[in-house]
Parts: sequence; C-alpha cells; structure tokens
Amino acid sequence: MKTRLLLILSLATITGFISCSKDNGGEEPDLTPKTLELTAKATDVIAYGNEFGVELFTKVALEKSENFMLSPLSASAALTMLLNGCNGDTYDQLKATLKYPENMTISEINEVYKSLVAQLLVVDPKVKLALANAIFYRQGFTVKNPFLNTMESDFDAEIAGLDFSLPSSLATINKWASDNTNGKIPKVLNEISGDAVMFIMNALYFKGDWSYQFDKSLTSDRPFYTDGSNSVDVSTMKGDIGSKVTHGTGYNAIELPYGCTNFTMVVIVPEGTLSDFNASFDAEKWNEITSAFDQANDYGEVTVYMPKYKFSYEKYLNDQLKSMGMIDAFIPGVADLSGIADASIFVSFVKQNTFVEVDEEGTEAAAVTTIGIELTSMPPQPREFVIDKPFVFAIRERTTNTLLFIGQVVNP
Repeated sequence: MKTRLLLILSLATITGFISCSKDNGGEEPDLTPKTLELTAKATDVIAYGNEFGVELFTKVALEKSENFMLSPLSASAALTMLLNGCNGDTYDQLKATLKYPENMTISEINEVYKSLVAQLLVVDPKVKLALANAIFYRQGFTVKNPFLNTMESDFDAEIAGLDFSLPSSLATINKWASDNTNGKIPKVLNEISGDAVMFIMNALYFKGDWSYQFDKSLTSDRPFYTDGSNSVDVSTMKGDIGSKVTHGTGYNAIELPYGCTNFTMVVIVPEGTLSDFNASFDAEKWNEITSAFDQANDYGEVTVYMPKYKFSYEKYLNDQLKSMGMIDAFIPGVADLSGIADASIFVSFVKQNTFVEVDEEGTEAAAVTTIGIELTSMPPQPREFVIDKPFVFAIRERTTNTLLFIGQVVNP
C-alpha cells in the first residue's frame, strides 16, 4: 500500500552509492537489491564501523553549526591502513577507536575490508564508484617491506617515494587526490612539513542517480527555517518520490533510494533543534531508524520537498579521534608506529576533505582522508638557563665519560 505524505527535508546523511534510476514519468525501475556475501565477522565489522562513523559525526556536529560532511568509510579505510603499522598501546587504542571486535586479528580485519570494497565496486555497473588508497613517503626514509607489501596486497595502494623538498611532490599528492575524486577535491595539502616522512591516503568518489528523480520543472524557491523562526529562500526540489518514512521520539526520517536500492540516502529531520538532536544521536538511534526502514515492505509514493545543496568541507580530526581513544599515536616519542619504520615517528594530523552536490538527478560525493606522519623532532634548545636553586654538578673526562667529581650546591 502506498502512502502519501508531505515532508520538508533539511539534513542529509550520505549512506549510499547505487543507481538504476528512472524519471517519474517512465516505467518502474527494478528495485531489487543485490545481495553482498558477508561473513559473520564482516557483519560485525560493518556494525561497529557504523558506530565509529556516527560517533565521529556527532563529535564534529556538536562543535559546528555549519554545513559539513564526513566519510566514515574513507576515514576508517585510511586509519585501518595506519593500524597495520601500529604496535603496543598505539595499536590497541586505534583498534578500539575504530570499534573493531577485540578478538579480530589485523589479518582478519584486512580481509573483511578487501572483500567488502571489492563487492561494493561492482555491485551495480550503472553507478560510478571509486575507492583508492596511496602511500607517499619521503625518498631516503626507510619503510619496512612487510608494511608496504600489506598496503599493496590488501589495500591495492599506490606506493611512491618522493622528494618532499621539491614542489613537484606537493603537486603529485594533490593531483592524486583530484584524479581519484573526479576533480571534486583538487587540493588536500598546502605544504609539506620539513619533518614529514609519509602520507597515508584514501579517496572515495560516488556519483549516482535517484531511483525516482525529481522533476526539474517543479523546483522553486521555498523558505528554509535556519533556527526555527528566521528563514531564507532556497532552491527546493519537489517530486512524488518512491520513499520509506519513519518517525521516532524527536525526529522524522525518510529514505530515498539510488538505483537498485542496495544503497540509499537517509535524511533525518529533528522535531526540535538540530543541536539537541545531535547531542542524543548515537549508533543505537541510527540502528533504530534504519531497522524501521528495513522492516518496511516497499517504497511508497511520498511528496517530497528537498533543498538542493552543494558544498566542500575540510576538517582536521585530531581532537575528535583523541577523544574517542586514539591518543598515543599523536604523541611524539610515545607513538608506536614500529610496523612502519624503526625511526621515531608519530601521526601529526588526520584530515578529511569532502565534497557533496545533491540535485534533481542524484548525488555526487567525494572524500579524501589524509594521515600525515612525521619524525619526532628533538626539543628546541633553551635560549636561557637560570641556576637559582640548589643543584648538582660534576666533572668528567668527556671522551671516556669518566666521572672525576660529582657534588651538589645547596647554598653557594
């Protein structure tokens, strides 16, 4: 049975990638999703990965009152590559941050990633979906072969040694980001630090059409209420769209399918303020919403009003990841990245650049996650040294370090 509701939609969370689309005036599309083959462990990894994604989103959302988008898949892919180079507490903290099951080995995690990505890339030939990984390291910096071999075999990563002192290296890295996002993210780095030794990168690009497209002739300016009372006129799409709708405490939500409905866009409209909703939004609520959609039988016709939007975003995620438990990796002299190199190195930043455009035909979205790794620098030498309290002194022979005298001064 088809339902007909009137919704004004304001917040979009990208969750999908597929397109077997049609215009509403044409014949019904095939909305039978293809089944991906997942092991029990893979199902767990995806569920916990969603928890990671929602938590990362809410931590950014609670400090930002602006348009933004993150890619949990891109972030988890890049951080999983990094996980392969971690040991000790650094490994345990990052694994817990990513919400991977405690009893899963790194080999099992890599295998789940490899299998899932391989299936996503071919599940629908009508969608343009691309995922790429890369390791760029400073020429002369010794990277352990097992790490590079894993990056190549399990993550299909492009690996290149570059002279980071040359401008061409910066151009090469930015070109890789642009090439793997269809030009939507043309730059991810403005400069390369003198201490930088490696960049671990993931790029994700998606372009798909709605299963039921909006009629462009019905698009018009409509008010969009930014804070409950004030409004601005925005270009708003209208269409009788095959959708699923659900309601819960404090929110209304709709699911709009791409193509064969393997993947969809979920839009959640809070009944109160967005900030109040985000303060209580977690993986449990996400599962509540998506479970309601999964239990619905079909995509009923809904009259949807939805604003068009397009923006780019850049965010350093160090603080959010630290608050989620990834602590030691960011601390010089404490980070254990011994799986990458024997040198003392640490994570200097984790950054994500994103792009999204939603219009009558569908959605184009891209993300690049960049992890910067640097050498631990020696602390700067003090410009002033004041001896104004009791002290120890010694006299030695320097070449043999023979200690001749040692004493202390309590009151000179």
